[in-house]
Amino acid sequence: MSKALRQSLSSVAGVVLGKEEQVRLAVACLLARGHLLIEDLPGVGKTTLAQTLARVFSLQYGRVQFTSDMLPADILGVSVYDPDNREFHLKEGPIFTQLLLADEINRTTPKTQSALLEAMEERQVTLDGVTRPLPDPFFVVATQNPVTQTGTFPLPESQLDRFLMRISLGYPAPEMERELLAGGDRREAAEQLEGVLQPQDLVKLSRAVEKVHVSADLVDYVQRILEYSRACGEFVSGLSPRAGLGLLRAARAWAVLDGRDYVIPEDVQAVLGPVCEHRLQPVAGGSALGAGQQLLEAVPVVRGS
Repeated sequence: MSKALRQSLSSVAGVVLGKEEQVRLAVACLLARGHLLIEDLPGVGKTTLAQTLARVFSLQYGRVQFTSDMLPADILGVSVYDPDNREFHLKEGPIFTQLLLADEINRTTPKTQSALLEAMEERQVTLDGVTRPLPDPFFVVATQNPVTQTGTFPLPESQLDRFLMRISLGYPAPEMERELLAGGDRREAAEQLEGVLQPQDLVKLSRAVEKVHVSADLVDYVQRILEYSRACGEFVSGLSPRAGLGLLRAARAWAVLDGRDYVIPEDVQAVLGPVCEHRLQPVAGGSALGAGQQLLEAVPVVRGS
């Protein structure tokens, strides 16, 4: 399985050129059964990354282009009356898939954004008083344009907290950009990929992630990070217990990608920024980018962890 995992990383990195770290974070997010938010300018490969992940892991793929006039029913589905049987039947929305690309999620209203909350947290949807489970595995990969662009709605804290990680791709390095310009369309390259792992393999890997050992010292390290974020006075609110659990899940997944069954401090440090920065809002306003590095510098690793 480790060989297949390495091949999966290589396949995704072969399409999303020059973004090895972001690819590794995205795969770790899936292994940890988390949802991924990709925030960046249009045209840097956000959608391509989501499509490539779906292809490599053989996941059923659905896409929703969010717009300001969308309604929750456009995502979840709607009950349609069947006059022959005199019954209502659910016409399932695009959320009933294994990997949902919520494209430009912050271009729709908070009311429509909230349609994803139950699905992302409990992996189920309640419609007309009936609770329906979503496929297993189920992931949301959302793309978000910078909030400074026109026609965007900021994601509420409750929505942001549902995402295990937030990453940014950024512009490619000059040599990678030249390769992109000289090569073919990257989405076509993604569509030509063969599945390396099956959904059931991903489920097994996720269970293996849960069994990765975390020492008491490392739990203490994570707890001190949480406590510092609450007590330092530099953020509107500190990291929640759910953020701490997510940090440990992501660190376990990072260890699995390194072929280990135990977590080391470097695993926590590698995922701290993507897991925590979108959950922290500076008191003075502005961006929390760099908050992960601030936490790393402020909270030392205790010897033995």
